[in-house]
Amino acid sequence: MTLHHIYARNNSVDDLKNLLDSWKAALEATNAKGETPLHVAAKNGCNEAAKMLLDYGACVDATTDKSETPLHFAADYAQISGKISIVNTLLKYKADRSAKDSNGRTALHYLRVGNQELKKLLDQDNVAIKQIALANNSNPVIDNGSGMKRTAYDEKMDVFEDELSKIVGLDKLKLRLRTWAKGMLMDKMRRAAGINLGPRKPPHMVFLGNPGTGKTTVARSLGKILQSVGVLSSDKVTEVQRTDLVGKYIGQTGPTTRKKIEEAMGGILLVDEAYRLAPVRSSGNSQDFGMEALEEIMSVLEDGNIVVIFAGYTEPMKRVFSSNEGFCRRVTHFFHFDDFSCKDLAEMVMIKMSKQAKKSRLYGFKLHSSCTWDAVLQVIENNSTEKIRNKLNGGLVDHMLNNARENLDLRLTFDSKGDELSTITLSDLEAGLKMLSDGVNVD
Repeated sequence: MTLHHIYARNNSVDDLKNLLDSWKAALEATNAKGETPLHVAAKNGCNEAAKMLLDYGACVDATTDKSETPLHFAADYAQISGKISIVNTLLKYKADRSAKDSNGRTALHYLRVGNQELKKLLDQDNVAIKQIALANNSNPVIDNGSGMKRTAYDEKMDVFEDELSKIVGLDKLKLRLRTWAKGMLMDKMRRAAGINLGPRKPPHMVFLGNPGTGKTTVARSLGKILQSVGVLSSDKVTEVQRTDLVGKYIGQTGPTTRKKIEEAMGGILLVDEAYRLAPVRSSGNSQDFGMEALEEIMSVLEDGNIVVIFAGYTEPMKRVFSSNEGFCRRVTHFFHFDDFSCKDLAEMVMIKMSKQAKKSRLYGFKLHSSCTWDAVLQVIENNSTEKIRNKLNGGLVDHMLNNARENLDLRLTFDSKGDELSTITLSDLEAGLKMLSDGVNVD
């Protein structure tokens, strides 16, 4: 075996990355059985190593001397261990479910009795039926291997729920979104049955809450959520503030606002800090163009091909409600984003560290195995006050994690190596939160 095989087998991600950066030519090197490093990672359930190899261009359908692909090995590992993450990873990178080994067996044939979830993932015929059904908005019954009847609309609700699970807290909002999703799919069934229906009213919304409570973050997620069940034709979210809509001179605001509305058509228009469009009334007679922008937005709320979300702090947003007499008639869904609890913040830490974007300052870092949800919750409860938590909300998590990374840098030496270079511990989290608390107290 090459070093690539060894690091892949041990899931030594840092060593593997350094090796690939300097010696990528051996990415498809084979051992005595014709196995590439990706085969070895799949055989041992080393999901992070597999992801890295695939990101560097490893062939997801490479074959051994017996025509086995990494997916064959991953299925065998998942069957034995009960852990399916490695299978999900390979399928995400378009692994061929129909590939056969030298005995004519697909990955599905590697499964034995039980593990219906794996069977559902690997059943090529079932997947093909599901994909066609979802693309065509049809609703045939799909066999998911569990013996229970499910339809394509059930599968769409699964996609919807998966996106919804990424939102922390906000149970009332989630309940309302589920109601809309179910209603849209029921309407599709009604139309398929020949019932002539009128259009549904677009679910325009107002998000109210303090800074850091997730208003903008949730709005960005709603594009995918609402598209998944047909409320919207696109998942794009166009974010605007007063400066994006209001011109400096008479005659500029209308065209500028309409251009932004056209960009957002089919998706979501998020008007952040919307209260700035309805400034505090003064005794002067000067005209404010923010009201003109608001009127332009209000004029398209009945179009049906756009969802508008107005976001802002609770008290100043009342100016918006009273500034236009038709506002509360056209926008009927108001959601208040409460301050996050310690449990919410702990959940955010776990989500952020498990689903990092490549542009994140924490990309490539991970939490130590001792950083369980309970342990992180204890750190937050013991090292922050309610006043600080309510002041920062979700911002507390971002500052805490960035400070924890800095503490990790201070703690390490230039002799450090391997996983310790990128592993944030409980002590780092605690130090990061104390650093934040001291800074807030100074301010």
